[in-house]
Amino acid sequence: MSEEPEKTAKLAKSFDCHDAEQRIYDHWETSGAFKAGRTDAEPYTIVLPPPNVTGSLHMGHALNHTLQDILIRFERMRGRDVLWQPGMDHAGIATQMVVERQLDAEGLSRHDLGREKFIERVWEWKEKSGGIIFNQMRRLGQSCDWSRSRFTMDEGFAGAVLKVFVELYKQDLIYKAKRLVNWDPKLKTAISDLEVEQKEVNGHYWHFKYPVDGTDDRFLIVATTRPETMLGDVAVAVHPEDERYQDLIGKTLTLPLVGRKLIVVADEHADPEKGSGAVKITPAHDFDDNMVGKRHNLAEINIFDDAAQTNDAVPEKYRGLDRFVVRKMIIADMDALGLLEKTEDTVHMVPTGDRSGVVIEPWLTDQWYVNAEVMAKPALEAVESGVTKFVPKNWEKTYYEWMRNIEPWCISRQLWWGHQIPAWYGPDGEIFVYLDEAEATAAALAHYGKEVVLIRDPDVLDTWFSSALWPFGTLGWPENTPELNKHYKTDVLITGFDIIFFWVARMMMDGLHFMKDKDGKPEVPFHTVYVHALVRDEHGAKMSKSKGNVIDPLDLADKFGADALRFTLASMEAQGRDIKMSEKRVEGYRNFGTKLWNAARFCDMNGCFDNVDARFNPQNVTLAVNKWIIGEMVKATGEVTRALENFRYNEATAAIYHFTWGTFCDWYVELIKPQFFGEDEQAKSETRAAAAWVMDQILKTLHPFMPFITEEIWGSLSETRSADLIISDWPTQDSALIDAQASQEMNWVIQLVSDIRTARAEMNVPAGAKLEMLVQGTSSDTEKSLMAQGDVIKRLARLESITIHEGPAPKGAVQVVVDEATYFLPLAGVIDIAAEKARLQKNLDKLAKEIGGISGRLNNEAFMAKAPENVVMDNRKNLEQAEQKSAKIKEGISRLDAMD
Repeated sequence: MSEEPEKTAKLAKSFDCHDAEQRIYDHWETSGAFKAGRTDAEPYTIVLPPPNVTGSLHMGHALNHTLQDILIRFERMRGRDVLWQPGMDHAGIATQMVVERQLDAEGLSRHDLGREKFIERVWEWKEKSGGIIFNQMRRLGQSCDWSRSRFTMDEGFAGAVLKVFVELYKQDLIYKAKRLVNWDPKLKTAISDLEVEQKEVNGHYWHFKYPVDGTDDRFLIVATTRPETMLGDVAVAVHPEDERYQDLIGKTLTLPLVGRKLIVVADEHADPEKGSGAVKITPAHDFDDNMVGKRHNLAEINIFDDAAQTNDAVPEKYRGLDRFVVRKMIIADMDALGLLEKTEDTVHMVPTGDRSGVVIEPWLTDQWYVNAEVMAKPALEAVESGVTKFVPKNWEKTYYEWMRNIEPWCISRQLWWGHQIPAWYGPDGEIFVYLDEAEATAAALAHYGKEVVLIRDPDVLDTWFSSALWPFGTLGWPENTPELNKHYKTDVLITGFDIIFFWVARMMMDGLHFMKDKDGKPEVPFHTVYVHALVRDEHGAKMSKSKGNVIDPLDLADKFGADALRFTLASMEAQGRDIKMSEKRVEGYRNFGTKLWNAARFCDMNGCFDNVDARFNPQNVTLAVNKWIIGEMVKATGEVTRALENFRYNEATAAIYHFTWGTFCDWYVELIKPQFFGEDEQAKSETRAAAAWVMDQILKTLHPFMPFITEEIWGSLSETRSADLIISDWPTQDSALIDAQASQEMNWVIQLVSDIRTARAEMNVPAGAKLEMLVQGTSSDTEKSLMAQGDVIKRLARLESITIHEGPAPKGAVQVVVDEATYFLPLAGVIDIAAEKARLQKNLDKLAKEIGGISGRLNNEAFMAKAPENVVMDNRKNLEQAEQKSAKIKEGISRLDAMD
């Protein structure tokens, strides 16, 4: 590309992403390019998983949003009426905590303000500081229809949430019950499993002796990491086949410190191989124990209040104290009684609130529930029958596992920020569930025959309850809107594996329950669920603040441009494999963008876009090199299209990357320089038109992945574009444009030149040396190709001449074999063969030592046992590279031996 003639360039010498990205994005948005509304087009719809209003963009968001945007841009260019529906979740606990921290800094609590004033304060925070993530999404080029953005607490959406609650209640699918929940004693609310972190801690097993009734010296030994819960014990379980305890099943024990009688029950929950084989059962404070309790109809004794302090159900000595204070007292008291058998160190997992940081307590409390078992059946059948499919398919097993073992869904939260439950209580506890207080008051009047004071349930709904409506609530339901009719069901949901149950399954349940197709049959919210990878650090470790290995996507975008980050994420998104993110990869794809820019600039400087002929027909080209590149472009676009249709992002990026960098930039640009600098005006004109056409196809095919640089090149190269690239037509894949003969000829040229270059490099031939080439054993077709492409081959392979050779192989010549012919490159006088062999042998010996050292480490059991995974992987990679280098050197030595 150094041979550019003097000409004013339309493109600057380099692409300044910092200058261009914001300018281009603003233009897209103001031009309406992101908006749905093509009336005569088939719909294509994706709902954005709503980020929390408190959220800030992390690498998981960057991957998730980029994968969606690639499909959105792809289908927009294919002429679909594309709707990428954005929105935010009100994030009950997270948002309430943010505002409560602000109040705390002012010396206030939410109770000082009262509920109404506190909620006003939250709305003020939301309008001022919420939704930062939307601007961060814009930074990465995400093309949502921002004009339709929704918020789960918007008036319309909130009305839909209440309607769903009321209707499910009337259908006996929502009810109130006392059940065990994850209770956060600091926030004083129930939380979902997703909000519970399992933290590994160094703790203890305390082995307690429970006296067997009717004996003087027999005890059952039970072990626990939570001694305080023994105050709520109601039984001890042993395995039904454990011979040690057969005589005790059905008998009673006396609970020390309390005096309560405990029954010995036979249950498979007890593991004969673990500890004594006997397990204390506390149904009100352990989820597994609760299941045992239900199987044996055991009492549920709640020993804690909402702050995890002991209540009146425990002996007076232990009442009103923090659970961990009680723990120490019980250990001391049991030891004093001689009932502490032993204390054993252990490492175990402790459930902790992801926001409060305190230990979560399984707690028995009144909450609202959805009958998930009933609602799950149609959602399960929809996947089993293939109406909705998971990609990769293995995630269907996870979905089935959860759905076939589903428990009642706790949907109430003890918060102020959120959708307040539309339930009112009469003076006798009668519940009135209606859309608003007026309806509830009227129902109460009819029920009691007089006016009564109603008290509204103070709880709010779990945020997953409202986000379960996302695919249809955002489109205007319960109103019968045009958007709802056109864009439901949506097409694909792109999500992480961690919320398959919490969100995906619940959208399936609600969608099938409330939405109907044109024939009145239940309709799923989407036909495909694509479950993407987890982004890890470059060594494969999960990113976490504590490890200090968190990579900020915005930092990478600032350093290398949004396009480079997007292309990196897409190129590493292989189904079923996590992403090992590294800055070097992003830098590499930034360089790819530079390569594209330089190629476009080369075409521009050589007049390819001076007089673009809209009537150019690629079928009419005559030169083999142009026929070949057009055919290769068609193949590449076809590969990208098929890959995106099947969610194979890595294959799509590989196809356009290898075509753009390898085929177009590295070969075609070099192959056509004789036309640009020659005297044949017809060849020059055709090649300019063909190069311009192919460059346009590259820009279109690459646009979903690298939207900014492609749009900048597109708009800069020609002033006569009928539309921005973002809304231009996707390239059609016309197989008639693939010319088999031209492809064979040009691929032969590339193979021959590549092999000659490899031989020159292996033989250490000086770069400036021009060699003779003798050819033997050619077919008539090869001879024709040599005649047609000889000048190109000589220029690219740095040859002085090409001559047909009939005699024996010339001495001192390196051989290259391509197809049926052998090509000799005489090197006598060009290199010192003996010195070259000595040089290669020295390098080979050095590599042999390196390979031996690495192999020794990898075969050393002590090293493998202690070395971190990333160190082992690096060693394996280094070994592979050393072995490859060794094989190449051996091949070079063999070539030299053949020359003697």
